[in-house]
Parts: sequence; C-alpha cells; structure tokens
Amino acid sequence: MKRVVIVRHAKSDPFGYDDDFHRDLTDRGISDAEKISLRLKELGVFPEMVIASPATRTMHTASIYSQNLGIPADSIHQEQVLYEGLTTHHFIELLHELPNEVQTVFVFGHNPTVHSLVYNLVNGFLSDMPTCATVVMDFEVDKWRDVSARAGQVAFQFTPKSV
Repeated sequence: MKRVVIVRHAKSDPFGYDDDFHRDLTDRGISDAEKISLRLKELGVFPEMVIASPATRTMHTASIYSQNLGIPADSIHQEQVLYEGLTTHHFIELLHELPNEVQTVFVFGHNPTVHSLVYNLVNGFLSDMPTCATVVMDFEVDKWRDVSARAGQVAFQFTPKSV
C-alpha cells in the first residue's frame, strides 16, 4: 500500500499579496498545524518523505508537521510546481518518480491545487480544503508507478475545526 497525505498550508497573513510568496503563518495557523500534526502522530501516520511548495507559509506548515512527526526540517523536498499549480496528471507523474521504499509521502501545497488533487485522486471527495486541511489517502498498490487517478481511498480527513 502507498499512502499520500495532502495538506493545505495553515492560516497565513491576510495581507501582503504583493509579495504572496513570503507571507507567513498567523498564530492561529501555527496552532492549527500543531494540533493536526499531533493528531496524526497519535494515529501513527508518519511521513517517510515530505514534499512542499517553497512558499514561506507552506514551508512553515511542513516544518511544524515534520518536527512533530520526527522528520528533520532540512529533509523537506521543495517543489516549485506546488506553488505555481500543477495538474493531477503531472502530480501523478511526480508520485511515479518516488522510490518504492517510501510508503508514505506528505505533500504541502495551496488551493485550488490541493483540492483539485484530492478530488481527482479519490472517488466521491465532496469536502472543502480550508487552511490546514489534511487528507490521508491510501492506494492499494505496491509501486508508486501504479498510483492512478480515482484509485485512492480517504483513510482520514482533518480540518482545524474537526480536531
């Protein structure tokens, strides 16, 4: 089984859109990321690889999750396309390149891309992806190259209000 955990960055400063890339998390965003990552830890959901958009708010969210889940922050792989936006097809191509020894990958990004990815990777995803939303999806495959659209199953889904 392969597991993909998609996380929308936590609540960020509502100003500074002229320098959107460098907007950071609010206190609430930091608290939300702490709560949800600690809930994942309780459930035994740990990443073997973390991939994130290089934007400040996304890297800060990924760093909080990584710290709470025992992954060194300096091992986060930054992918510019997660900031710019990518199609489900291109995202699946990214997954196909992962080493098969990795069972669980966490991916941190932005809306509308993260909502579109979750919607297209599983059947029947009708939820929203508010800030810090975290969706854990399982694929009943042994190799990353066998992951495909609409083949995932939601194992867990968390939002700050649900935790």
